[in-house]
Amino acid sequence: MHDFNYLIPRSYRTDFKVASRGEGIYIFDEKGTPYIDGCSGALLSNIGHGNRAVIDAMTRQLENIEFAHPSRWMCPVVLEAAEEIAAITPGDIKNVWLVSGGSEAVESAIKFSRQYFVERDGVQSSKYIVIGRWNSYHGSTLGTMAVGGSMPRRRIFSPLFKEFPKIQPHYCYRCSYGQTYPSCGVMCARELETSIKRIGPQYVAAFIAEPVVGSTVGALNPPTEYWPIIREICTRYDVLLIADEIMTGIGRTGKAFGVDNWGVVPDIICSAKAMSGGYSPVGGMFVRKPLAETLKNGSGSFTHGHTYNGNPVTAAAVSATLRFIRENNLFEKAAILGSHLGNRMEALLENPIVGEVRGIGLMRGIELVRDKKTREPFEPSMKAAQKLTQECMTRGLVVYPGTGQADGISGDQFMVAPPLVIERGEIDELVSRLDEALKATAKILLPQ
Repeated sequence: MHDFNYLIPRSYRTDFKVASRGEGIYIFDEKGTPYIDGCSGALLSNIGHGNRAVIDAMTRQLENIEFAHPSRWMCPVVLEAAEEIAAITPGDIKNVWLVSGGSEAVESAIKFSRQYFVERDGVQSSKYIVIGRWNSYHGSTLGTMAVGGSMPRRRIFSPLFKEFPKIQPHYCYRCSYGQTYPSCGVMCARELETSIKRIGPQYVAAFIAEPVVGSTVGALNPPTEYWPIIREICTRYDVLLIADEIMTGIGRTGKAFGVDNWGVVPDIICSAKAMSGGYSPVGGMFVRKPLAETLKNGSGSFTHGHTYNGNPVTAAAVSATLRFIRENNLFEKAAILGSHLGNRMEALLENPIVGEVRGIGLMRGIELVRDKKTREPFEPSMKAAQKLTQECMTRGLVVYPGTGQADGISGDQFMVAPPLVIERGEIDELVSRLDEALKATAKILLPQ
C-alpha cells in the first residue's frame, strides 16, 4: 500500500498499481508489466497513450503561451479547436463553450438553459427546471448531482442540493413498468411527457440524458425509438434537449456523437473526456446556433465562467486529437471493430454470472447476476464487480466497474471500452482475458 500522508486518494483502501508509462492501448506498471486499457481510463483515452501528434501540439503551444485569461484575451488555437468541434457536431449545433471537465460542461448547460429562456422571454420567465433520469450520472458538482440519479453517489450529499425531478431510464433488462419491448410502446420515453405536464411546461427548461448510459448502468443502449420520441416531446413542449455525451461522444459508439445513431439533433451537447484524448482536462458545451444568437443579440454574454474557459494548451490538445481521429478514420473504425467486440462478447453469456451483454460500438457492458433466470443481483456485500475487476487486473486487463443499478443499492456491472486505435487481434486478446476473469469470478461467487 502507498503512503498517503499528504495526498487524499480516491480510496485509502485500494492497493493502487503504479502507472509508469503508456503506449497505444497499454498501460505499464513500475515493473514493466503491460495492461490492456480496456476502458480507456474512464472512456477518454480514445486515441491511445503516448500519441506524439498531441504531445507535440501541446508542447508547441506551451512554448508560445500557456495561459491568457479568457475575460481579456483570445488565443487563435481556441478558435481553431471550436472550428474542429463544429465540423463534427450534428445539425446546427455550431457554437462551442470550452471548460475543463464534464461536470463543468453539464453545469454550464443547466445555467445556459435558464439564461436562454430569460433572454428570450424576459426576466419573468418561469422556465428553470431540468428533468433528469434515475440511474444517471452527470457530474460531481452540487448542480449536476441534483439533476443526476446515481444513488451511490448522491446519498451522502443529497441534503446539500436543490433537487430536480427525474423519470425512469430505458432499462429493458429491469423494466420499471414490468413491460416487454416492443409491446411496451416505449413507456420510458413517453413518461417524459407525463412529467412535463404534471410539473407544467411553463416551468420546465430542459431534459438531460446520456444517449447510452455510462457508468451507472454500464453501456445501456436505448430502444431504437427512444431518442426520436424524446426529441419530439421536447420540441412540442418548448423544452431544451441536452445530450450528455461525456462518455458517448467523440467516436465511442461508432459515430461522432451517440445521438447520431438515431439521427437526432439535441439543443445542447455536453462533451468532455475524449475531446482531448485524455491529454488535458477538458469539457465542452455545444449549442444550436439560434440559441447562441439569442444571447448574442440580447445581453451579449453568457453570465457564467471559469478561469480555464478555453485554455490554450487544452485547445491545442483538442485540435490535435480531432485531427488525428479524422486522418485515421477512427469513427468508422470504431463502428467496424465495435461490431466485432459486441459479437465476441455475446459468447460470454454462457458464463453463469453474466446476465446481459449490451452496448453500441466500442462501448460495451456486462451485468453480473446471481441467478440468470430471475435476474437476481448479488448481495452488495459480495462485491461482485470489484472481484471481477481484480481478476481482470490479475490477467492484465483494466475494465470499468459500477454498482447499485438494480435498485439503488444492489447490482453489479462493468464496461469494456478500449481506445479507438485498438486492432482486431487485440480485441480478441481482450475478450480472451475477460473470459478467463469471468470464469474465475464465477467460481468465487458461485462455489459448487
